[in-house]
Amino acid sequence: MMQMFNPPGWKRPKGYSNAVAASGRMVFVAGQVGWDGQEAFRTEDLVGQVRQSLTNIVAILAEAGARPEHIVRMNWYLADKEEYNARLTEIGDVYRELIGRHFPAMTALQVAGFVEHGAKVEIEVTAMLPG
Repeated sequence: MMQMFNPPGWKRPKGYSNAVAASGRMVFVAGQVGWDGQEAFRTEDLVGQVRQSLTNIVAILAEAGARPEHIVRMNWYLADKEEYNARLTEIGDVYRELIGRHFPAMTALQVAGFVEHGAKVEIEVTAMLPG
């Protein structure tokens, strides 16, 4: 069971929910950067790395018996918030293609850097499989 919360009278958030309540088995996915399963970056492009990060997340969730709609929380770590904001439409298109119209609680922040040289984004998720 999952329920999204956005207080009445508040402007509807774009691409996320303010809160999510869920029950069941939790799956924690480690931060996924935009490299493939062989730890190779195929692109330096932010949107391309977002696509690969989300593709990795979907594959990991499937291995745990979960689907994108089971995601209750996403944390996005970004190398450049200005580039992220400038490309939100493209990022949103990729997100909806891979995750769907499912908008969990999210946080996005700019970080000083990543352990993996060449990373532009890292995304971690928490999913809740129904009881």
